[in-house]
Amino acid sequence: MEKRVCFDFEIEFSNGGGIQGQEFRLDIEGDDISDDALADYIVRDMRLLMVGTVRILNKRIIEEAHKRPLQESPTS
Repeated sequence: MEKRVCFDFEIEFSNGGGIQGQEFRLDIEGDDISDDALADYIVRDMRLLMVGTVRILNKRIIEEAHKRPLQESPTS
């Protein structure tokens, strides 16, 4: 079975404001992901700019099928 990470997050923007997510789920490769790697993943995947602080809360790894299709490698 594939692994996903389920977590809450809080993001503060350096120019003010912020966003939160609860019970957010993302596909992961392997059995674990560090909080720093997860924060980078969220920021990159959501294409956020002007990010100040990212807090990862209540993280747990669950066994669940991935929801995104694998990206096919470009053919030459």
